[in-house]
Amino acid sequence: MTRKKVKLAYIANDSARKATYKKRKKGLIKKVSELSTLCGIEACAIIYSPYDAQPEVWPDARGAHHVLAQFKRMPEMEQCKKMMNQEGFIRGRISKAADQLKKVQKENREKEITHLMFQCLTGKALQGLPLPDLNDLGWLIDQNLKEICKRIDGLKKTAADAAVVEAAVGNVAAAQRRENWFGDWIANPVGDTDRQQIGNCSFGAAAGGGSGSSGGGGGADEMLMAGFNDGNGHGSMWSSVFFP
Repeated sequence: MTRKKVKLAYIANDSARKATYKKRKKGLIKKVSELSTLCGIEACAIIYSPYDAQPEVWPDARGAHHVLAQFKRMPEMEQCKKMMNQEGFIRGRISKAADQLKKVQKENREKEITHLMFQCLTGKALQGLPLPDLNDLGWLIDQNLKEICKRIDGLKKTAADAAVVEAAVGNVAAAQRRENWFGDWIANPVGDTDRQQIGNCSFGAAAGGGSGSSGGGGGADEMLMAGFNDGNGHGSMWSSVFFP
């Protein structure tokens, strides 16, 4: 069960005020004692009331005198730096409440003008609207347009960065392929196709030589030239590896 919020106002009833005083005084002294014990600080409390002949002092008169003596030895400006009375405390609460009220009023006004903007988009006429509403509506539309432009610029920048990264990756892949090709060529300068062509050339040369010995000269040269074939039916005198 949640505690009921207490209204900060003077209690007119004498018996209720006295009971509240005793309960609050006990709680205040307990809090000061806990603060001193947990944080290791020097503190004192002196409470005057019309219900007691002598003031309530914590921890005792000697301890209170010691704390007050330390306070009086401080410069006057330092003494007043964090000093607060009831009037100052109430003024601070009023100022804080006023700031919160302004914030809530601003939020409500923005929601109201946003609702009006959506009504205008659905066909509501602007005739008859007061000048403050029109001014606020124009300001809200400008803010939305600025936000839209900002998001568009962000998307364009993201797309441009992605294109640059993709191009860089493509360049790296192409360079890697060229490097692999060169390494393969260094390790195996004559491929399997070229070996087959060279084998055919040697076989043709040998066959041509036999025919030349029985049927006349020149056959070896003809078979040598025919042995280098580019695969398309065209003879070539040189290997395609070195002279494409």
